[in-house]
Amino acid sequence: METLTTFILCGGKSSRMQSEKGLVLFQHKPFIEHIIQAILPITEQIKLITASKEYDYLPYEKIPDLVLDKGPLGGIYTALSHSETEFNLILSCDIPLISTELLQELISKHTEEAGITVFASESKTHPLIGIYSKKILPIIKSAIEADELKMMDLLAKVPHQILNIEESENFHLTNINSADELNDLNINLS
Repeated sequence: METLTTFILCGGKSSRMQSEKGLVLFQHKPFIEHIIQAILPITEQIKLITASKEYDYLPYEKIPDLVLDKGPLGGIYTALSHSETEFNLILSCDIPLISTELLQELISKHTEEAGITVFASESKTHPLIGIYSKKILPIIKSAIEADELKMMDLLAKVPHQILNIEESENFHLTNINSADELNDLNINLS
């Protein structure tokens, strides 16, 4: 695969977390720093999709959403619109357990025919940990214009590749959406 750009979707203030999700502390570091640590052995081309100045301490380009209030799909649209590479690693900001090894597996198994490559187990698909091709930008634009913002609907419209994982591997792909989920994670790791 040619050069890859990574975009982390930082979103905004989470109503359930009561703060910027990417800056929530886990094991004494913000979520986003765990994610960046997993990415850096693969690429230094990292960009953050956010308008928040709270991320200014990080040495990466910040890009505000081109279309507001369109959720993750709006963030992916912004990322692909700004990308200079055909293939892009898109990650949400709330996956502190993601590993370099899982990301390398995703990248190495991606086929160029796929517009999107994501992990899935029998119980869960992970659309916000994926390789997204710039060529699907028109499909995303149409979905946003039609206000069809569900990620699973996008997968249904685009040639995609699912990398099957065991149920136990879902743990490392867990996105943390609330203080309760963070507490559960801390309990599971102690």
